Amino acid sequence: MKKITNKVLSVVAAGTLLLGAAPSLASAHTSKVQSIPQGTGSAVLQNANYFGDLDPNTKMTVDIIMKLHNKKALQHYINETVTPGAHKYRKYLNTHQFKAKYGAHPNEVKAVTHYLRKFGISSKVYDNNLVITATGTVDQFNKAFSVDIKKAKFNGKRFHATKKQPKAPQEVADHILAILGLSDYSDFKSLAVKRPVSIKQKGHSPKGPLSLEPKDLIKHYNVQPLYDKGAKGQGQTIGIVTLADFNPEDAYSFWKKEGIKVKPNRIKVTDVDGGSDWNGYDETTLDVEQSGALAPMSNINVYVGPNTDPGFVDAYAKAINDNKAKQISVSWGLSETAIIDSVKQKVESPEYAEVFNQLYMQAAAQGISMFAAAGDAAAYDATRTPGTFQLSVDNPADSPYVTAAGGTTLPWHTTTNTGVKVSVDKERAWGWDYLYKYFDSLGYNNPEGWAKKYFSGGGGGFSTFFATPDYQKGVPGVNSYTAVKQWEPSSDYTSVNRVTPKIVKGTGKGRNMPDVSMNADPYSGYKVYVSDPGKPGSNSKWAVYGGTSFVSPQLNGLTALINSAYHTQVGFWNPQIYQFAKEKDSPFKPLNTTGLTNDNLFYTGTKGTVYNQATGLGVPDVASLADHFAHQWAKPGPMHR
Repeated sequence: MKKITNKVLSVVAAGTLLLGAAPSLASAHTSKVQSIPQGTGSAVLQNANYFGDLDPNTKMTVDIIMKLHNKKALQHYINETVTPGAHKYRKYLNTHQFKAKYGAHPNEVKAVTHYLRKFGISSKVYDNNLVITATGTVDQFNKAFSVDIKKAKFNGKRFHATKKQPKAPQEVADHILAILGLSDYSDFKSLAVKRPVSIKQKGHSPKGPLSLEPKDLIKHYNVQPLYDKGAKGQGQTIGIVTLADFNPEDAYSFWKKEGIKVKPNRIKVTDVDGGSDWNGYDETTLDVEQSGALAPMSNINVYVGPNTDPGFVDAYAKAINDNKAKQISVSWGLSETAIIDSVKQKVESPEYAEVFNQLYMQAAAQGISMFAAAGDAAAYDATRTPGTFQLSVDNPADSPYVTAAGGTTLPWHTTTNTGVKVSVDKERAWGWDYLYKYFDSLGYNNPEGWAKKYFSGGGGGFSTFFATPDYQKGVPGVNSYTAVKQWEPSSDYTSVNRVTPKIVKGTGKGRNMPDVSMNADPYSGYKVYVSDPGKPGSNSKWAVYGGTSFVSPQLNGLTALINSAYHTQVGFWNPQIYQFAKEKDSPFKPLNTTGLTNDNLFYTGTKGTVYNQATGLGVPDVASLADHFAHQWAKPGPMHR
């Protein structure tokens, strides 16, 4: 395991004499004890099959997440950094300033680390004073938090967990938001998608499916004017947070084969908590290839963490606390179960989502633009995890401090060998109902086929974890929707029936997703260059992928391009872009057509609105968006006098 040294304070255990002699919580402390939330949802912990004790000497890594201080003041500060004329406009904090203003107080951190030390548990404190990574044995954590960590199984996945809620003395527990890692149940999914069905065409049909290159994105979304200004991402660092290893050589080969001249030796890989395996390596590969292609002279810092709750959190904490990359993206996620009260198999808890949200708030205060893929199961994100059919959205893109990247389909046409005409006449919300007739003709129109083929599209809808942020309030289309109802879930959401499509209208509440969209459909997808895991150059090949996992790194690269074009740091996108979208010269084109030609399997457009839950504010004119950021920067205000 590689040791994290940059911007991390090590707190060493007091000594081996304490190991094995550490008193239990009940006998060691007379002060009131208090429960601490775990990140894993109660349904997983309560419904899992527990079948044996873990070896008490098994080593574990656990993240203890401290609570922010002055959260309302932090929200105000973030808003000022993106409000022209405000005293703090684009006056971003560094990591140490953030820690001093909003991180946990040193005495609160000390209380936790000293408490852990009593049980022989060592800890590392990240520079923001929000994340404490603790390392110890099963026996030590059992005693420290009065739990009983056992082997468990849920939904076919083996892991370790404790049914008991962790507890600690009140003076310790009061300042802890959540503990991650006492259970290592985690199932983050790469949001990259291959074409599940090969479309066999009838005769010569050259217009699709599409296999696109960076130059196609540059043309379609009007990026070229930035290159004409001499912008290439110079002076910028792109951050990629990921949960799988990759071959950096594949990215260099991709850029070379695409004729893109890039900065040499630009990729830096940081293995966080020992790094990860190769499961999902194509996701990391495409993240680096796509973002780096759009900002060819930028540096790229890749933070690879293990696919666990602490691994994901620590990868983010490392990237944000390093504060080198002023734009960071992620293309991994889990479903946020939309109707928590009526769904038994919830995987996450509100505290879990808030763990990431705190880090995103730190990033916003530091002027880092954050992007996350909105999901690839359309309006039904929970069909991926945990496998239910309610309307739902994706975490961590649900955070109000992240720009959620949604998906569209570009125009293409063909006639299949089964005689079905596929026709996408203009850019639309990505939802595979336009392929349903073809899927039907292949015999997939049954419950098994539905789950595997029919529920794909750009993620969107309403968060149940986060309220509607101020920047979305008052925007036409927010918290109201037009939808196409074509699926009827059972009362417990474990099955679904296909119904005759009909238009419905309604209202929603919570953070609306996504924020902005670009092409993500695998059938109008992008080329990726990959070789065998850990064997660069072996069996090298081109593949075509889609998914909102493309849009997230693409927005990342485009931000580096914008920052280099105007020698600025645009920071947190969302309050700015929602204001831009309400202006007459909006840099976004809303996709507002109503019906089956523009839906994400449920949500569709509404004529005259600025926003819809299928594609957010719509698709960007990147050059115009860059101009809006630049002109906003040029507006007079206190800091420009």
